[in-house]
Amino acid sequence: MNLRRLLHRLRQLDAIMIWPALAVVVFGELTHLPLLQSLDIKLWDKALHFTAYFGLAVMATVAVRADRRALWWSLGLVAMGGALEIVQGMTGRDCDIYDEFANALGVAAGFAVGWAGVALLKALKILGDD
Repeated sequence: MNLRRLLHRLRQLDAIMIWPALAVVVFGELTHLPLLQSLDIKLWDKALHFTAYFGLAVMATVAVRADRRALWWSLGLVAMGGALEIVQGMTGRDCDIYDEFANALGVAAGFAVGWAGVALLKALKILGDD
């Protein structure tokens, strides 16, 4: 199997796996499980938010091969993070604007890294422009 075909298969897998990843992030933001609360204690809560949204943004950008849909995905992820912060306040968890800032920074960084990675592969002619 050549590299181009392997990268295509990995991108297809990424496009499928973004849905369970979204579900995990939504569940993590809205749940009251003790395990997740212990993560908040051991890791800085904002780092968890940044990392989750960074990963989602990279996955979304790679899944659409860094075309303009990646921007829409990124804006949607920021909106989803804001909506989840509001819903958190209704579930007994703390609604925090700084969590949304961490979400948005994670999305921006993930979008940039994903876009740069795909652009590099296209520049090296490992990926086509199609």
